[in-house]
Formats: sequence, C-alpha cells, structure tokens
Amino acid sequence: MNASKKDIQDLYFMDNRFRLLDIAAFLDRMDRHEGEADFRHEAFLNALEAMQNPSPGLSRTQAVHHAFSDHSREPLETASIQFANGAVNPDS
Repeated sequence: MNASKKDIQDLYFMDNRFRLLDIAAFLDRMDRHEGEADFRHEAFLNALEAMQNPSPGLSRTQAVHHAFSDHSREPLETASIQFANGAVNPDS
C-alpha cells in the first residue's frame, strides 16, 4: 500500500508537533539565559536554516546532516576530546 500525504500526517503529525515545540522551548531557554553560547548554538541554527532551504539535490534530512558534519579531509594527529560534540567546533 502506498501511503498518501494524509496517511503520513495521520501517523506522524502529533509526534513531530511535539518535537517542534521542544525545539522552540530549547531556543527560548537559550534566549532567556545569560552568557555566551558556543559553536553548537550556531550549528543548530544553521541546521534549522538548512532544513528550511536545502541545497539543490539534497533532501531536508541530508541538508541537516551536512550542516552538523565535519567536512575536513585531513585527519587530526591527536584527538582533542574523548566524546562527541554533535557539531563541528571550528576552533578545534
């Protein structure tokens, strides 16, 4: 059976509505608190922009993935951290 757009909405709308509200709440918390955000905040905003306006030939999913990905070609000699940041730190 091929699902229609209505079928997709019926199945996934409420879950994704919640996710969107959760993202909005995260951004509101960032706005309300003092201090400087690090590179992850800018990466998050860039990913939201990429989702809204994906480059030609990319799906929205691919655009978001690319926005968070490290596109460097040369390996580092040593790791600067022992965990994942979830976004590329331009300073490392």
